[in-house]
Amino acid sequence: MSQFLRVYTDGGARGNPGPGASAFVILKNGKVISKGTRFFSKITNNVAEYQGVVMALSWLSNNKQEVEGGVVAVYTDSQLVARQLGGLYKIKSAHLKPLAETVAELTKKLSVSVKYFSVPRGKNRLADALVNKEIDENI
Repeated sequence: MSQFLRVYTDGGARGNPGPGASAFVILKNGKVISKGTRFFSKITNNVAEYQGVVMALSWLSNNKQEVEGGVVAVYTDSQLVARQLGGLYKIKSAHLKPLAETVAELTKKLSVSVKYFSVPRGKNRLADALVNKEIDENI
């Protein structure tokens, strides 16, 4: 049976660069099956956004049974990340290229279709709330 997962990712920094966090939430059949956060003492907004995607795909690569033969839809409120990972924008920033390469490697390991979508922050509330909570708890 084909699986369809919705993955919400987010990242942010206060100060850009500054203290920040990344987060992900994975839903299967409308139910949260995993979520995670990570705090960074100094990070940029774009790197934090990418880290959220990396974290989610890392979890999926360690839990392949959750998506075997399926499709993964990644939703982020970062238009830049969605368009770069979706192949619409070139990645010009040298510091983002290794993160995009990591995403590509993780996607290859999954052997499933991964699509990236940019959504307004209001449609990314779960991941956004986790990012803000993680930052608040660590600064």
